[in-house]
Amino acid sequence: MRYVSVAEIAKKWNISERSVRNYCAHGRVNGALLAGKTWKIPENADKPERSNKKKEQPITLLEILQEQKTDQYSGGIYHKTQIELTYNSNHIEGSRLTHDQTRYIFETNTIGVENGVLNVDDVIETANHFRCIDMIIDHAKAALTEKFIKELHLVLKNGTSDSRKDWFAVGDYKKLPNEVGGRDTALPEEVADKMKALLTEYNAKEAKTFEDILDFHVKFERIHPFQDGNGRVGRLIMFMECLKYNVVPFIIEDNLKMFYYRGLKEWDDEKGYLTDTCLTAQDKYKVYLDYFRIMY
Repeated sequence: MRYVSVAEIAKKWNISERSVRNYCAHGRVNGALLAGKTWKIPENADKPERSNKKKEQPITLLEILQEQKTDQYSGGIYHKTQIELTYNSNHIEGSRLTHDQTRYIFETNTIGVENGVLNVDDVIETANHFRCIDMIIDHAKAALTEKFIKELHLVLKNGTSDSRKDWFAVGDYKKLPNEVGGRDTALPEEVADKMKALLTEYNAKEAKTFEDILDFHVKFERIHPFQDGNGRVGRLIMFMECLKYNVVPFIIEDNLKMFYYRGLKEWDDEKGYLTDTCLTAQDKYKVYLDYFRIMY
């Protein structure tokens, strides 16, 4: 076998001599030998591929969200999802921040106020909700667990006025009974067992359908495991599970709020109310995907 110098190979491959030596030092040139301080390279050695040349393009929505989150890409579907999901989910629960204020917090980490007063909790929970969306994107492929659900609640409510109340368990199940929409929920002493049973039932299903995800959400909201924040945590979980199982996700907007509540209430007798509401919301999210030319 004939060996040639670094300089000859550099000229042949049209790269710098330094790059050739780096390839050799990292074992990426087959047959290269170090003689003293000089590399001897087989004449017919192949040029190594650049490490980023074979990088696969993201295909699924989850992969695109993960890439745009990592790259801090502005103006794409990740950016749109952060603002729309945070604004609408918080607004359903009574946040008084406007859509523009929500967007400014995400884009600039600042907020402008003219002739008005802001609720500090609204601002904190908005910033926290952005972090929760990052969490569901990062953990979407993992099995749904009690630990992760509690972590979502901890991040959502951290630093709020509720977190300074002795009776309010941030990141843990409720200590006091509560109700939602005039309906009784699980008592504090029942929550742990009911959540374990719900997750066992849900995770036993190998492939989750759109209806399975909605069914889990209804049962989660009826347990109402936390003192507050159940709706937002529940909707974050729905979005994450849609990403996990390649179901087009959806955002419940304020104009669908009453239909959404009716669907939760009537699920046992008529699943169509909630299903149709979520399909309508899904159609709106598909418009975003079409705009960004994302296949689904």
